[in-house]
Amino acid sequence: MPHKKKQLPIVLSIAGHDPSSGAGITADIKTIAAHGCYGVTSITALTVQSTRGVKRVDPVEGQMITETLEHLMDDLDIAAVKIGMLASAEAAKAVAAFLKRHSLRFVVLDPIIRSSSGAELISREGLQILKDRILPRVYVTTPNMDEAEALSGVTVATLDEMQRSALRLHEMGVPNVVITGGHIDPPHDLLSQDGKRITILKGQKIPGRSTHGTGCAFSTALTCNLAMGKDLVTAAKAAKRFVETALRKAPAIGKGIGPIL
Repeated sequence: MPHKKKQLPIVLSIAGHDPSSGAGITADIKTIAAHGCYGVTSITALTVQSTRGVKRVDPVEGQMITETLEHLMDDLDIAAVKIGMLASAEAAKAVAAFLKRHSLRFVVLDPIIRSSSGAELISREGLQILKDRILPRVYVTTPNMDEAEALSGVTVATLDEMQRSALRLHEMGVPNVVITGGHIDPPHDLLSQDGKRITILKGQKIPGRSTHGTGCAFSTALTCNLAMGKDLVTAAKAAKRFVETALRKAPAIGKGIGPIL
């Protein structure tokens, strides 16, 4: 009998392209490979950026996104989906329609709103579509504190405010929320399941200037762990450990904020 190769969990990343590979599609591929999964992609936007920041964003045509996603779905057994930067209303509509057409168990939304350098990475109309038509169709969303505040309208600066923001996001239709607390000390994250079960993911501050892509790495690692069959709490804890390890080992690349892996 011929040896049957082990089937790798296939993880789909829907995100923008960062040519410096600190975040976006290429960073997601690195994280997916590190978890022993197989990554496939649909690019939503091309960017001009480096470790020094984002200079330009060109969204990909919505029809191109739709055709890419459908072609992948026709061919592959997708175990989990990570959604990152959408950039435009057209891209957001294409992804929302894709989620409506297909019943996917694990969809992780990392709601990218602006870059760490301050560049807007989704249009106002696109953000509204994300709130109204994408949030209610995902399994879990992983905003940082600023993104949670922008989505929920609730000020987020403490763990208590994280919980209030998570409750508002539940009201908006998302069953599970992880609000990452990288900007507080200690950098604890809050995981809320249906607004009833709260888990604090404890962290520690790791010094260094190579912090670009922490949100992408966390959300993608979470997606991979879900694809491999872990429950949400275990998957979130593993994703946080992955990011902390990456921060400790981050290479010194570029003249600005370097990548974590």
